[in-house]
Amino acid sequence: MNAKASSASLIEIEHDAYRVPGVVQLTMNRPDAFNALSEALLDEMQNALTQIAASDARVVVIAGAGRAFCAGHDLKEMRATPSLAYYQRLFARCTKLMMTIQRLPQPVIARVQGIATAAGCQLVAMCDLAVAADSARFAVSGVNLGLFCATPSVPLSRNLSRKAALDMLLTGEFIDAAEAKHQGLVNRVVPADALDVELARLAATICAKPVEAVSAGKWLFYRQLEMGIEAAYQLAGQTMACNMMDDSALEGVQAFIDKRAPDWKR
Repeated sequence: MNAKASSASLIEIEHDAYRVPGVVQLTMNRPDAFNALSEALLDEMQNALTQIAASDARVVVIAGAGRAFCAGHDLKEMRATPSLAYYQRLFARCTKLMMTIQRLPQPVIARVQGIATAAGCQLVAMCDLAVAADSARFAVSGVNLGLFCATPSVPLSRNLSRKAALDMLLTGEFIDAAEAKHQGLVNRVVPADALDVELARLAATICAKPVEAVSAGKWLFYRQLEMGIEAAYQLAGQTMACNMMDDSALEGVQAFIDKRAPDWKR
């Protein structure tokens, strides 16, 4: 049985989600507002991720309650305070959350059902992996309101090709889950009733790997992407050398030589 550790008004936190030890699921809990990212929701998710970063959690899943994953920022809240200083603070707060996801030592998986639009699509793109129901749809539709989705364009352009990303950003049109997978926005697409089964399978596969290799690998992956190729190789070589000195790697290699399963101490 899944063990629910705590339930906040806007973020529900579930430990050992999908009956997989080490998996923590954060569920955005504003179903009537399509889980729009209000300031309070941003703050609660930021606090939850900060605590998880220092925990022994192995995988994080971000989900949405109800019919949608996330419809982006709360436009009513945004419109109520129309000042440049307010908008700068809001988008800085959102950026901090997105970067926290990338810097988290644990892999983060988006569980997508329904729609993921604007900053909701940005959230999917910032997660390390994404599993979507075949009924899910994605858009960066701010341009339809006269607002170019500038901050969502940052991770979107790092997931999709430039032309595919600009197609979404300039038209504001939806793409379905199959197209999202084809373009590289999500990893896996399954029927809605198989979504949790696929999440459990993926999370359990990652949890079975040594934590040192997973966390070091995630850190290296994002660091080297922003480097030139020579610097990337230098960093990758140093990371791999250090990883090779971990007990888990030494045991894994010896187990391969001995033709046996590795005995990793978790």
